[in-house]
Amino acid sequence: MKQAIQIDEKNRRILTILQENARVSNAEIARQLGMTTSAVFERIRKMEERGIIRGYSVQVEPAALGLPLSAFVSVKINPHRLAPEVGRAIAEIEGVEEAYHLTGEECFLARIRCSDTDSLERILMQINDIEPVYATRTVIILRSAKEISGALLSSVVGGLGAGEGA
Repeated sequence: MKQAIQIDEKNRRILTILQENARVSNAEIARQLGMTTSAVFERIRKMEERGIIRGYSVQVEPAALGLPLSAFVSVKINPHRLAPEVGRAIAEIEGVEEAYHLTGEECFLARIRCSDTDSLERILMQINDIEPVYATRTVIILRSAKEISGALLSSVVGGLGAGEGA
């Protein structure tokens, strides 16, 4: 397991601003935090080098692309030694937005995005056709109470303080 990289309060605040709007300029971040643009640039560069910042992305509204239906599908397999192959197979199915290998009775959890229940049924059939899959359980998401991308910085505890500036 990777060891957590400690970040100081200024880096945490920079990350929070970038998570809210990845297109914000270094000058605007500097203005908000009372820092110089070059200091912000250097801190961001170091966080990119250290893998704290993995990339920048665009958040797209799925319904605007004709994908209003979202569901979670839990998957049981046997034997469990085939989990790596099953994970790859699930991840390759069109409509699978996320796939997680889990502990416990259910081996995988997949988040599906699709256009309608017919599409969801086709995706479920593809998952059930994977050889060691013997059961699935599907729940359709009615509405999201909260969605974030990336780490929830407000819950970072203990990694803040008088550490180095990334």
